[in-house]
Amino acid sequence: MPLIGKSTYGKPPKFLFNGHLETIIPSIFRIIQGIQYSREKINTPDGDFLNIDWSIIGSKKLLIISHGLEGSSDRHYAMGLAKLFNQHGFDALAWNNRSCGGEMNKGPILYHHGASYDLKTVIDHVEKSHTYESYYLAGISMGGAQTLKYLGENGLDLNSKIKRAAVYSTPCNLPDSAATLREKRNAFYKNRFLSKLKAKMQVKGEQFPGLVDLDLLKSVKDFDTFDTHFTAKVHGFRDAQDFYRSVSADNWMEHIQIPTLIINALNDPLIMDRCFPVKLAETHPHIFLEMPNRGGHTGFLVPGQEFTWAEYRFLEFLNLPVG
Repeated sequence: MPLIGKSTYGKPPKFLFNGHLETIIPSIFRIIQGIQYSREKINTPDGDFLNIDWSIIGSKKLLIISHGLEGSSDRHYAMGLAKLFNQHGFDALAWNNRSCGGEMNKGPILYHHGASYDLKTVIDHVEKSHTYESYYLAGISMGGAQTLKYLGENGLDLNSKIKRAAVYSTPCNLPDSAATLREKRNAFYKNRFLSKLKAKMQVKGEQFPGLVDLDLLKSVKDFDTFDTHFTAKVHGFRDAQDFYRSVSADNWMEHIQIPTLIINALNDPLIMDRCFPVKLAETHPHIFLEMPNRGGHTGFLVPGQEFTWAEYRFLEFLNLPVG
């Protein structure tokens, strides 16, 4: 019963005295130096492309990193993991969801929390083109949801080279996570995400005239409207609620067959209730759930340290012997 009763995360720096500061300050100000990615463009089965960024030291072990909503391989949490794991004997690959990483994709769809098919494309490409002995999956926020969904979808058929996985700040239940963006206290996050996604949807509508209602797009002020008329429409769902329910990672998590760590802070402003799969972790032999009291959303700073506690915790968990 791998429900971790007491987290090893202590306290963040004193000036980060609530979950919002723990979330916002690292997002804006944390900088990771020393990572020089090598970019590769790969094709998707539907005629689009993905940009994947490598940090290679010549290892037979590969960490595959999935970023969060409106993130990229250049986000501090991706580069932090790449640098830390490079230092401890892993190659690293951080892949960019469609339209992320500085280049708009070619096809009519963008990306979403359930886009595990693109993670599959990345892993399949690596398997065909490289000779790694083992893979380890790391997901942050939305990327964590994509990772959990991928693991559950494949279940017993998962590539045997994939040994362990770890995710943090992850919306295990997307309807509950989406609900947090309706709260006034989270207006900063809603506006930040929404403005970026609206700009991308504007470009997508210009790429494919008639795909979406660009006049309506200008007036959208909330995610329910955006996800109903744009995300859901473009990706083939009925409306926002159908989209949230259909792609939510917890539809598949019970089928996960490898050791998988989920770290979700209890003061994370962007997840709640069913995003903490306590009952599943109490009975599931492979899911390890750790719930620190502090950390915010993708925070977990440690005073005086280059790397976050979550990054060190990932290294500790993923670097354990397999068997």
